[in-house]
Amino acid sequence: CKRLSADVVNIAVASSSVVKGENLIDTGKTMEAMKADFIIIRHSLAGSPHVLARNLHSSIINAGDGFHEHPTQGLLDMYTIREKKKKLAGLKVLLVGDIRHSRVAKSNIWGLTKFGAEIRVSGPPTLIPQSIENLGVKVYYNLDEALRGVDVVNILRIQMERQQENMFPSMHEYIELYQMTKDRIALAKPDVMVMHPGPMNRGIEISSEVADSTAAVINEQVTNGIAVRMAVLYLLSARQNPEGNNKRNSLRNNQ
Repeated sequence: CKRLSADVVNIAVASSSVVKGENLIDTGKTMEAMKADFIIIRHSLAGSPHVLARNLHSSIINAGDGFHEHPTQGLLDMYTIREKKKKLAGLKVLLVGDIRHSRVAKSNIWGLTKFGAEIRVSGPPTLIPQSIENLGVKVYYNLDEALRGVDVVNILRIQMERQQENMFPSMHEYIELYQMTKDRIALAKPDVMVMHPGPMNRGIEISSEVADSTAAVINEQVTNGIAVRMAVLYLLSARQNPEGNNKRNSLRNNQ
């Protein structure tokens, strides 16, 4: 936001009126009364941004809602793939790890399938949602099989609390079956791209050899995330102010 010369107000739930019992809609209306053009929300409850969008006039940007969606992460991942591979249609993209609890996985699936990519998912059966095939993806419980012939591998972070919830027997077993290693990544295409939305657990879902390899575009994802999120803000600003040429020019000059 600051790179676009916007004024930013950060509100943490712990220091807001929510802890005093105020509901989400009233909190949003308070921010709107402060003349906020955009409300960027990350919330633990799925659907929270949609609730605000139905009740406010400000533009709502979803920065992650529970296990549901993370749209701008999906956009920056798609941009990074297209930047490197020059296309999305026809590519084989594998998502590995905790698909059930990953909002990144769902946004990638919805976005990439719309552009004609073939999506595969792989992970322990307890971390793969039931009926996920209905989204047009192929499920593999054997990671080695899933890797064969893929163009892109997107590795998702394993959240330590999932083991406490008995989602898989042990971290050792997960590492043995699903860690992305140098030997495993060799099963994919020679020019495979390795992605990770961060933060990484080196030695858990990804080895340092793979994370630091020339196939990895993890730092490029971070860089592209800035540009993609700036573009989202800019496009929404232009939409809000169709006659505001001066404002749009100001934003453009500060990119």
